[in-house]
Amino acid sequence: MKTIRYELADGIATLTFDEPGSPVNTMCLQWQQDLTEATQQVLKDKDAIRGIVLASAKSTFFAGADLKGTMRLQPSDAAAVFREIEQVKKNFRTLETLGKPVVSCLNGSAIGGGWEVALIGHHRIAVDNPKIQFGLPEITLGLIPGASGITKMVRLLGLMGAQPYILESKLFAPREALELGLVHELLPDAGGLRAAALAWIHAHPTAQHPWDEKGYKMPGGTPANPKVAGMLAVAPAVLKQKTRGLYPAPEAALAAMVEGAMVDFDTALRIESRYLAKLIVSPVAKNMINTFFFNLNAIKSGQSRPAFQGRFKPRKVGLLGAGMMGAGIAYAQASRGIETVLKDVSAEKAEHGKAYSLKLTQPKVDKSRMSPHDQAALLARITPTASAADLKGCELIIEAVFENRELKARVTQEAEPMLAEGGFFASNTSTLPISGLAKASARPQKFVGIHFFSPVDKMKLVEIIRGKETDDETVARAFDYVQALGKIPIVVNDSRGFFTSRVFGTFVMEGAAMLGEGIPAPVIEQAGIQAGMPVGPLAVLDETALSLSVHVLDQTRADYRAEGRTYIATPGELLVERMVKEFDRNGRAAGGGFYDYPAEKGAKKTLWPKLAELFGQPGATWEMQDLKDRLLYRQAVETARCLSEGVLTTVHDANVGSIFGIGFPAWTGGALQFIYGTGIDAFLARAEVLASKYGPGFVVSPEVKDAIRRHAPQ
Repeated sequence: MKTIRYELADGIATLTFDEPGSPVNTMCLQWQQDLTEATQQVLKDKDAIRGIVLASAKSTFFAGADLKGTMRLQPSDAAAVFREIEQVKKNFRTLETLGKPVVSCLNGSAIGGGWEVALIGHHRIAVDNPKIQFGLPEITLGLIPGASGITKMVRLLGLMGAQPYILESKLFAPREALELGLVHELLPDAGGLRAAALAWIHAHPTAQHPWDEKGYKMPGGTPANPKVAGMLAVAPAVLKQKTRGLYPAPEAALAAMVEGAMVDFDTALRIESRYLAKLIVSPVAKNMINTFFFNLNAIKSGQSRPAFQGRFKPRKVGLLGAGMMGAGIAYAQASRGIETVLKDVSAEKAEHGKAYSLKLTQPKVDKSRMSPHDQAALLARITPTASAADLKGCELIIEAVFENRELKARVTQEAEPMLAEGGFFASNTSTLPISGLAKASARPQKFVGIHFFSPVDKMKLVEIIRGKETDDETVARAFDYVQALGKIPIVVNDSRGFFTSRVFGTFVMEGAAMLGEGIPAPVIEQAGIQAGMPVGPLAVLDETALSLSVHVLDQTRADYRAEGRTYIATPGELLVERMVKEFDRNGRAAGGGFYDYPAEKGAKKTLWPKLAELFGQPGATWEMQDLKDRLLYRQAVETARCLSEGVLTTVHDANVGSIFGIGFPAWTGGALQFIYGTGIDAFLARAEVLASKYGPGFVVSPEVKDAIRRHAPQ
């Protein structure tokens, strides 16, 4: 055996998981074969065995499935996958029904398939470390926990109790596991695990799982229980509302949970295997595994970071502007232990910005998720001020003022001299080219874009923009700073709108263009939602402010004029301009845009009734599939253009940035994975059809086609 060490001494059979050449243990094909061999050896040695210990030679217990192997699967492999899963579960059942006590020694995290391995043990002992994580995150990868995870968690926690841990992929630390009864014993360190395991084996010469005991009853009742049945009657509809039918995994998981709860344990395992075998070869699973595992890990491991020696650990960072963005960044920094100077034009405005952190932390204190002491310490890290002198000694200063080039230049020149020696300066602009803003800097090589998304406390993505003169050290330090905040950095090169704002603009302006074509607003919004976007394009435009879009348009026209060129606005941009300049509809913050926003608390927004009157066209026709494709293809084409132009340099930055930054549907795996998942030729053919019907936004030039093929995953 290559991945499992089997030892039998003093009546104790120890299976130590130790996959060679890997930092973690996975359910690779070799491990599956080794588990069958180890199980057969246990059966041979049965009479000499008093108990079985499951242990790991890695710093974690077990990481789960071999996702590289999963990515190679084809639809024709489903039957073989079913047989493999069934064999793994047959081995699990052999070990746990032997009549001998089995103990899982959890020295570290056990995630996905790793938690399913942990559940083999009748007794589970874990190290009491809050950094250790257990759980079943398969749904986030387009899969289900199909190696007995669904069947066992439902029988341990009940149908309702298991839902957050299966359908929502909720992870949990050892202490919560103990409270739930999923772990039975906690120890301060891994050194005592084996002794505790042996003691339990000695005290329990025979053991079985609760569901194998006579008279077992499922916690909370089976689907036959009227209370459970009542909740299950609405569960599929609630789930469909969330998934919009685009994510098969949650629906398959719910089906496996309910169907499995109505039959015996071994039949429930087979039901689970069937659902997993079908899902694991599906395109949605491949898309989600590609992005949420491989692409995300590429970023976390620093593949987008320039290879500059040393890590930047921010201690004191200044912020210019205490509005929503500045206040949000201040909270993000202070919550990570970073001293923050929050400057605005007046002390009152700066104090108001600091109060935002109080607003965010108070509910946590009220619900005992944060102590008053920790809240006070966080707030003490934020120094509100109207004086630039208080910025002295900051290692990084970020301006987050209004999108006006002159204003940004003024605050840059005022604050930059206050930087500590070796410090660097950043702009939180969402659209203005960094190279232009850097002209106001005395050291443009130490000037970088750090683009946060609103609301900062909820949005995980941060876009780092390298200007024409920004050096590697500054980009690397910006990358380290973002990671220090616990956020996800992507790195892009400078251009108008960078990557995320530029692609986001194509989504909302395509929606606005549809309105101008006479397509009813409710249909446009529904197309966005059915495609998998979080909300429709018109609603998003209202949230980000129509007036801001017009401001950006005006700035773009002015910049083009300065370069001796003329900017040709798109139909969507011209419609938004009319909304603002003719009808004074500026967006939600101004009281109304495409929607009306009632003043009464709890009242729902409604589409502005005059939209139909102003833009409706009697006899206008549309195909819903065309509308959905327009919204997704337009963004994917623009992303590919960014790749071709060198704004984007990696596929993983594109995929992760499009999902976490602008809400591109997760089922696609991101804007470039949408192309690769569709198939390059099929995507290009459909884009050509859309271009012939709806204009140049869908045209894929030869250079862009070449970039798509050149960066295609191998």
